[in-house]
Amino acid sequence: MPPRSAPDRLLAVLDAFDHDHPALTLTDISRRAGLPLTTAHRLVGALTAWGALERDPSGVYHVGLRLWEVSALAPRGLALRQAALPFLEDLYEATHENVQLAVRDGAEVVYIEWISGRSAVGVRIRVGARWPLHATGVGLALLAHTDPEFQAAYCTGPLPAFTAHTVTDPALLRRMLAEVRRTGCAVSVRQITDDALSVAAPVRGAGGAVAAAVSVVVPADGIQVPALIPAVRLAARGISRRLGWRPA
Repeated sequence: MPPRSAPDRLLAVLDAFDHDHPALTLTDISRRAGLPLTTAHRLVGALTAWGALERDPSGVYHVGLRLWEVSALAPRGLALRQAALPFLEDLYEATHENVQLAVRDGAEVVYIEWISGRSAVGVRIRVGARWPLHATGVGLALLAHTDPEFQAAYCTGPLPAFTAHTVTDPALLRRMLAEVRRTGCAVSVRQITDDALSVAAPVRGAGGAVAAAVSVVVPADGIQVPALIPAVRLAARGISRRLGWRPA
């Protein structure tokens, strides 16, 4: 393996942090980044001086606020969340259930906003969390509106299962995506946890392309899905209009 470049090593330090490892010692960073301790020490020092990392009194490092400032400039990040938040709050008030906003990053869905509902349904989601597209309502809504070549490749690729109900059959997934395009909404039942159901709808940007998806996650038992669909569609349509989309 060729030696890693300086940018690669720097990014490896940042990549050492994730939701399961939000606080790391210098030794932890060295190990998780695959770098010699002296190299990690030098890079961590530079990142800390710039503000990308912060060191607490105990000597443990955390992601710094400077990265938050930079990420706020991403058009699919803070700006999208700010545009969507009033409609997400309206959806929460209409349902009092978990409300989510997500975007696609390659073959995964990334959650950029989440309002926690009152029910005890098992939601394994938080801001920044990632899941494969086929296993969530927002993922299905996003996948259904990707280009046909991407969809074909995704459907024939590995489809990991998280419960006994996760869709892993390519033919069934293709039929589900066609139904999403036909109805304008996606329903995912017990795919991530056995007790949860999500209803999602796509959010369109100014040019009409799907830019995000919004969903409500509810207990899988005793919920009337048809009653949720209009509220989710209305929220998605409102966000789309706020982003500049106008229906033909």
